[in-house]
Amino acid sequence: MNSDNKNDIAQRGGVSSLRMLETNLCGVRLKNPLISASGTFGFGMEYDRLYDVSCWGALTLKGLTLKPRAGNPPRRMVETASGMLNSVGLQNPGVDCFIRDDLPRIAEKGVPIIANVSGFSEEEYVAVIRRLADTSVDLIELNISCPNVHCGGTHFATSPESVGEITKAVRAHCRQPLIVKLSPNVTDISAVAMAAEENGADGISLINTLSGMAVDLDKRTPILANVTGGLSGPAIKPVALRMVWQASRTVKIPVVGMGGIMTGRDVAEFMTAGAKAVMIGTANFIDPMSGPRILREFEEYLEESGTTSLASLIGSLKV
Repeated sequence: MNSDNKNDIAQRGGVSSLRMLETNLCGVRLKNPLISASGTFGFGMEYDRLYDVSCWGALTLKGLTLKPRAGNPPRRMVETASGMLNSVGLQNPGVDCFIRDDLPRIAEKGVPIIANVSGFSEEEYVAVIRRLADTSVDLIELNISCPNVHCGGTHFATSPESVGEITKAVRAHCRQPLIVKLSPNVTDISAVAMAAEENGADGISLINTLSGMAVDLDKRTPILANVTGGLSGPAIKPVALRMVWQASRTVKIPVVGMGGIMTGRDVAEFMTAGAKAVMIGTANFIDPMSGPRILREFEEYLEESGTTSLASLIGSLKV
């Protein structure tokens, strides 16, 4: 596809000149509040073959670990009712390879870059963060929904105490604004959100996937080789909206909402619930052109509803 066609698609997809779409996320200016969700957008250039990915407000890239990871064995993804399960297992080339081979290409797009960082110990998180410190990455998203091998296979995200500890440890070494990505698989999302804020997070993003599984009834076996996986898509939207609303009422730092966003009106719902920006994930699998389409639909909603600023929309839910 030539550049003229890509630019035409981007324009028809809703690249707006309206300054009212601009937002500030943890000190980084975004031209609009739509962000690609980690794990659904590769390293950005895969989608750039279809349209100009600079139409996004920011790009969150594939999750990074210290060393390369092959991920889990297949089958790793399965469609479910109103959603999908994935158990990819953090497949990635490792942070050093990313910095050398992938980051320079996506940095040329001129769109803010969010690096999603994963780890299996506090030391590994810190090592990845330190490698990214002097790069063109604009923000860090800390994925704490990973097994902590030093704590019996539990997750960093499952308690306020563990969330606070890993946030504090990473904050001491992180030069970029730090967004902590929270898991929905907790008892009290408000307490977890507060722990992240109190220990140095500049923002929080939620929700990560819900834990689930799928069964092949004919074989009477799990469909995923890993047995369980992360549920995403429209099926989790009501849970995501509730948790974004709860978290935004608890913390003063920006909240980035995600979970089943498929349309421009979905974006508006999350912002009404308190999100300052949103991440779009599973929609990219269903329709590779969903990013530009959702942006256009969001613009249309703002015009039709007479909304004159994002500030008047964010947190405007009447309860």
